[in-house]
Order: sequence, then structure tokens, then C-alpha cells
Amino acid sequence: MKKALLARLKSGGFTMIELLIVISILGILAVMVLAAINPLEQINRGRDTAKRGDAEQLLGALERYNAFNGFFPWQEDANDITGLALTGQLVNSGWVETNSNCQILERLSTAVTAGCVGTQELKDSYITRVDDDGGGSTGTVEARGLYVYYEAAAGDNVYVCFSPQSNAFVNEATLRCDGTLPDDLAPATGICVDDVTANLAGETGIDMICLP
Repeated sequence: MKKALLARLKSGGFTMIELLIVISILGILAVMVLAAINPLEQINRGRDTAKRGDAEQLLGALERYNAFNGFFPWQEDANDITGLALTGQLVNSGWVETNSNCQILERLSTAVTAGCVGTQELKDSYITRVDDDGGGSTGTVEARGLYVYYEAAAGDNVYVCFSPQSNAFVNEATLRCDGTLPDDLAPATGICVDDVTANLAGETGIDMICLP
């Protein structure tokens, strides 16, 4: 008996039952952790964070372009006031300045269309990211689904909006829409919506996040 006990102590191993108990406990803990962190919510929050980052870059590029040139990239020049207001323009390669036919994204990056000048405010990799189909289509949601809103009155801000996916960002958008919106954003349609109305991205009942 003493020899058998000493042999077991020396081996230091676990019995099959002990291993099964440990594995079961680890499995229960894994399920509890997954339930607590909600992996789908974390994935969607990461996507929304990336959208916010892209929206901030685009907004900065538009403001820098306007500050340097005295007009926005969707205008031919400072005297062009046709179509100055934007009520939810999808940001993709189909967005062009009407008179010159220059793509807005080209003007902000490296222009390839003849007669169009690129300011390199944005990297080409950014353009690829926000316009993944490259087909110049309009009315379709691109990789990031960014939209530009601008009332065009004196002192109005340019807004870049996107449709959130995560609960955290949806709640943020709802809180802003339920509060007091800035005067230059309050008239917007397709940004703050009710339960049966679709937003600019075509998603029903989801308020959009707009920067700034």
C-alpha cells in the first residue's frame, strides 16, 4: 500500500476523471467570457471605429481643400455655386464635379483624369478603402458608406455621416438625434430617422453618426 501511494505521488499525473472535470470547468468559463464580451458587438464596434476614423480623415481633407483653394472640391471654382449644398452625397468614385467632370476623390488624392488636379490630401489607399468597387456607381453603399451633408449657408459646417452597426454607436447616434441638433444639421433628412424610415444608407430605423 505504501509503495503504491509513493508511486502515485512520484508520477504526479491526473486521472481521467480529474482531466474531464478541469476541461468542463474551462469550458464553462469560456462560455461565460464569450457571453460577457459579446464578440459580434466587439466586431461591429471595431468596424464603426474604423468608419469614424475614415470620416474624420475625409472631413479634414475637405476643410483643408476649402481653406487652401477658397472653394470645395465639388465646385469648379470659387464662383461656382451650382449644387453647392449636399443633402447626403455618397462618397465614391461616381461623385464628380458637374462642370469639369473631375472625380471628387481624385481631387483629394492623385488625379488621373485629364484636366483634373489632385491635392494629395488623402492617400490612394484611403480612396481604395472607401470606394471598393471602383466602378463609379452611385446609389450603392461602398466599403465605408460615408455621406457628406452641407447646408451651404454662411458659417455652416460640412458633415460626414455613416450608419453605425454596433449598439454602442447606435446609442450614441440616437442620443444626439434625440437632443438638440446644430442648426446646420437639424434640417437634414435621412440622418435622424424614426422606426419605419430609412436613413441615407437605406437602413430602416437607424440614426446616423455625423462628424463633427
